[in-house]
Amino acid sequence: MRLLIGGSPSKLFHLREFSNELVRFGVESKVVLDTDYCDGFPSRKISNWIQSNAKFNKLVKSFKPDAILVDRQRHFGLAASKIEIPLLVHLRGDYWMEMKMAKETLYRSTPKRLALLGWGRIANKCFEQAELILPICRHLEDRTKEHYPMKNTDIMYQGINPDNWYPVEGMKLNHPCVGLLQNVVIWEKAREMLTLEPVLKKMPHTIFYWVGDGPYREYILSRLAKYENFKWLGHMQYPDKVREYLSEIDIYLLLSGIDMSPLTLLEAQLMERPIIATRVGGIPELMNDTKTGFLMERGDHETLIERIDALLHDEDKRKVIGKSGRQFVIENFNWPKIASNFLMSLKKYSLI
Repeated sequence: MRLLIGGSPSKLFHLREFSNELVRFGVESKVVLDTDYCDGFPSRKISNWIQSNAKFNKLVKSFKPDAILVDRQRHFGLAASKIEIPLLVHLRGDYWMEMKMAKETLYRSTPKRLALLGWGRIANKCFEQAELILPICRHLEDRTKEHYPMKNTDIMYQGINPDNWYPVEGMKLNHPCVGLLQNVVIWEKAREMLTLEPVLKKMPHTIFYWVGDGPYREYILSRLAKYENFKWLGHMQYPDKVREYLSEIDIYLLLSGIDMSPLTLLEAQLMERPIIATRVGGIPELMNDTKTGFLMERGDHETLIERIDALLHDEDKRKVIGKSGRQFVIENFNWPKIASNFLMSLKKYSLI
């Protein structure tokens, strides 16, 4: 079998790991940056608004794939939907909720609304023409079925290579400390970070470090940076600096209002950090509550304070939870398992 994979820039690293694993199953695959072969309106570059599918068609003709997998609903997927080759859509986020939130927040102006309408038409075409939609968690599969009840779906979790995540020295932080590693691009995700405000007041001797960035950065900082025990570290180079950061923090905290499969949650567990995370979306599927960390309800700062305090005062418990977390991720999200399940999904729907 030959599989052509068109991916977004931020996911190429992981898609190449997936591709390398597929080789072990006898699948020849090719990973490309989707915009290198297809682009058009809407696009951030006006010069790309008028393009043909010539490069895409040439790629398909030379590689001769049996199926095409895309990890976002863009022009590459649109081009794939127009040819007689099965289109597989790896759905990484709650597209429908994210579109709704975009309309209500960052995309209110007329030009941005037009761009949003354009993305919406492309995404709908990709979903409608897909032979198989692969949501990244069970929660998202349920959401997909609400919109496309007759479509073939199966879960395709994000895989990870445990060998890439090991303790290293290099970063020095003040202790005790809690580390957050999340961008603030979607308001529904970002605003949950404000749960920290009463926590920062109550725990002045615990340092909270935030790695991340996005359009809501200034708003978050305007509320949290006034506390001396909150430190923003900005964007961090991946994966080396992220590895250093996760090696140094005492607890990993994920405060998100909506999330499907945050990769940082897997990475933090592989780094044997105890987890505290909000019980939303697909987050409960990526950890074992009370065994690899603790889930909490949105906005519940009192429980958050209790969990942080208990973990910081029990180093042995942190170590036990950390080791359990690493083992949990190794067993459930290793690339051989993800690749094998992917091929089983194709067989299930007679695509191979």
